[in-house]
Amino acid sequence: MKERIVSKTLLWDLSLLFVAMVWGGGFVVTKNALEVITPLYFLSLRFMIAGVIMAIIFLPKLKKASWQDVKNSCIVGVFLSLGFITQTFGANLTTPAKSSFITGLNVVLVPFIMIMFTKKFPGKKAVITAIVAFLGLSLISVNQQMIISPGDFLTFLCAIFYACHIVSIGYFANKTDAIVLATIQVLFAGVICTILAIPIEPVPVLAGISIWSGIFYSAILSTLLAFLIQNLAQRNTPSTHAAIILCLESVFGALASVLFWHESMTLKMILGCVLIFVAIIINEVDFKALLGKTSNEIEQKI
Repeated sequence: MKERIVSKTLLWDLSLLFVAMVWGGGFVVTKNALEVITPLYFLSLRFMIAGVIMAIIFLPKLKKASWQDVKNSCIVGVFLSLGFITQTFGANLTTPAKSSFITGLNVVLVPFIMIMFTKKFPGKKAVITAIVAFLGLSLISVNQQMIISPGDFLTFLCAIFYACHIVSIGYFANKTDAIVLATIQVLFAGVICTILAIPIEPVPVLAGISIWSGIFYSAILSTLLAFLIQNLAQRNTPSTHAAIILCLESVFGALASVLFWHESMTLKMILGCVLIFVAIIINEVDFKALLGKTSNEIEQKI
C-alpha cells in the first residue's frame, strides 16, 4: 500500500516536472513566435483558444456561476492580462533566459504585495530572499552604465503583476469556484488583448508553421494542459514537492534558450540566475516543516 502511494506521488511529481519544462520552453517559443506575429494578437489567440476550450469542458460549472463570480474572475483576469502583456512585450526586447529568471521573481514579491491585505510585515525570510533576488536581477539586467534594459524592466513589471495575480487568486479562491475563476479569467484576458490589439496592431496573416506552432504550444500546452495538470497534481503531491519542481521553470527556460535560441551565458549572468533561483527556492520551501518531517521519519526508522 505504501509503495502505491509513493509511486502515485512520483507520477504526479513527474507530471509537474513536465509542466515546468513546458513553461520553461514557452519562453523560447514566445520569442520565436514574436518574429512573425505582434504581441497583443499573439496573446489574444493564446487566451481565446484556451479560454473557449476550457469553457466548453467546464460549461456545467460556468452555468452555475453568479455575477459576483464573474466580477471576481475579471479582476483576477486584469492582473493576468497585465502580467502577460508586459512579459510578451519584454520578451521582444530581451533574451528567453533573462525573461524566465526575471519572471520567476514574482514568488519573491508575493509576501510584499500581501502587506496591502494583511498589514503585516512579511518576515525575515521574505526580506532576505528579496535582497538575494534583487542582487541576482542586478547582475542579469544592469549594464556598465547602471541602466536596466527596457526589455528587462518590462519583464520585472510582469513579475510584479504576476505577484498581484497570485495574491488576487488567493483572495478570491474561497469566494469563487476554482474552475470558474480560472476559465473566466483566461477568457477575459483574451478579450482585453483583442480589444487592445485591434486599434494598435496590424491584423496578422495567420499562415505558416511558425505562427501556429507557437499559438498551439502556448494555448494548449502552456495554458490549458499545464493548468489542468497543475491543479490535479497539487491535490496528490506534497506542496513542498510542487514548489521545488515548478521553480525549475526558470532553469528549463535558460536551458531552452541556450540550446534552441543559441543564447550565450556570461559568468555574470549565470551568477545572477543562480542567486534568483536560490531566492525562489528559499522563498517557496518551508524548511522548518521539511526538516521536522525528515527528523520524524528518522526517529520512526530508529
